[in-house]
Amino acid sequence: MLGIPLGLAWASLSEWVVHRYVLHDMGKKKGSFWSFHWHEHHKNSRQRGFKDPAYERSLWEWNSQSKEALALAGSALLYVPLLPIAPFFTATVWYSIANYYRVHKKSHLDPEWAREHLPWHYDHHMGPDQNCNWGVSRPWADAWLGTRKPYAGTEREARDIARRAARKARKKAASSE
Repeated sequence: MLGIPLGLAWASLSEWVVHRYVLHDMGKKKGSFWSFHWHEHHKNSRQRGFKDPAYERSLWEWNSQSKEALALAGSALLYVPLLPIAPFFTATVWYSIANYYRVHKKSHLDPEWAREHLPWHYDHHMGPDQNCNWGVSRPWADAWLGTRKPYAGTEREARDIARRAARKARKKAASSE
C-alpha cells in the first residue's frame, strides 16, 4: 500500500519535470515534436482566455491534443514492467496519467472550472510568468520546489482583467465609428 502515496508523489514530480524541461525547454524549439505545447497550446490558451479549441477536436486528428494523448500513453507503457513488482505504485501512476489528461482537457474547455479547481494551472497560462506553476493536476511539486506563484484572485489579476476589458471596449468603440 506504500505504493499509492509514492506513486502520487512520483507522478507529481514527473509531471513537473516533463512540463518544465520537455514541454517548455524542448517545446520552445520550432522543429521539436514537443513544440505543439508552447507554439499551439500556450498560444491558444493565452489568446482565448485559457480556452484551447484543440480539445474540441477528435483525438484521431493529428493536433496538439492527440500529441499530448500519445505522449501520455507512451509514458504509461513505460511502467508496464513495474506492474508485477510494484502493482500499487504502477496503478497509481496510471491513474495519475489518466487524471492528468482528464483534468487538463476539462480545464481548457471550461476556464471558469479551471480557475476554481486548478488555479495553479490557470496561473501557469494566464499569469504574468509562464515559467512557474508547472504542476497541472496537482500543485504539490511546485510547493516542494518553490515554483508556485499565485495569480488567480490577486490584485494583479484584477488589474489585468480590467486592462483587457478596457482594451476590448476601445477596440469595439473604434470599430463602430
